[in-house]
Amino acid sequence: MSSTSLLPYLEPAPGSPPLLHAEPAGDAVSWAAAHRDPLRALVLDHGGVLVRGLGLTDPGTSEAVFRRLTEGLMPDREPFAPRRRYADGVYSSTKWPPNQQMCMHHEVSYGLEFPGLLLFACLEAPGSGGATALADASAVLRDLPRDLVSRFEREGWLLTRAYHEEIGASVEEAFGTDDHEAVERYCRRHAIEFAWQSDGSLHTRQRRGAVLRHPSSGLPCWFNQIAFLNEWTMEPEVHEYLVDVYGADGLPFNTRFGDGDPIDADVVRTINEVYDAHTVREPWQDGDLLLVDNIRTAHGREPFEGPREVLAALGNPVLRADGEVSGV
Repeated sequence: MSSTSLLPYLEPAPGSPPLLHAEPAGDAVSWAAAHRDPLRALVLDHGGVLVRGLGLTDPGTSEAVFRRLTEGLMPDREPFAPRRRYADGVYSSTKWPPNQQMCMHHEVSYGLEFPGLLLFACLEAPGSGGATALADASAVLRDLPRDLVSRFEREGWLLTRAYHEEIGASVEEAFGTDDHEAVERYCRRHAIEFAWQSDGSLHTRQRRGAVLRHPSSGLPCWFNQIAFLNEWTMEPEVHEYLVDVYGADGLPFNTRFGDGDPIDADVVRTINEVYDAHTVREPWQDGDLLLVDNIRTAHGREPFEGPREVLAALGNPVLRADGEVSGV
């Protein structure tokens, strides 16, 4: 079945991701299984698609739909904030203050293995705001200042992390264990530099490429979390508090140029302005399903009011090797 079979139900709208109206006849799981290939083709063509009408209302049905649409789900490795786990490979969306913007990023772009496909199910839409916004990473790469891109292409980017029990993900939450030897084995396997501090906390550094070619389309994409995990993206009062408590080198996360030089606020602002120019959004409705190509498309979250329950799954693991990727 080709993606053209779904085109009569696809609603393109300026400023919004492609919106597909589904007619599942009360069986979302069977509908997903029958339309897997054309849906995946639409994601490859457009970078993402929002499916409306499936009526997803519970974690069990959502998980079943996710599994019909992927080759497999992967655990959330090296998270920077805790999530609630609903089932193997199915999580709550990242806990982030509802009144704050979650800036554009690519899930686990700092990992050697990361999801190629993201799946979201909206069980309860917020009263206002809270959209999962999207941005075309190939267009972002094209419109960023050439000298800035060239530097990141030469050097990559550096993620530094400091694990504390009080804020962000703990060592156990990030690595699945607090056993020092097991954590060290993980770090060595995944090209992560590590150092245990005198107070028992862990500091890590990992250098990754900032630009990747999509394994299916060959499109070069701006693929990283340089702006999102940078200190200048934090709320000023939060940044001031964390530096005061933990020191400049003890922030839960921060990003640098690949040679270790700090990234100033103007660079972060420039990146986020280009993201903003290419951002599309559609307010969630109860029961919606969103599929996102994690390499081609960055995602973020708008501030919101009221309850919001959106499940997330990380599908189709991709391996990074010396700036290239393999897998789907």
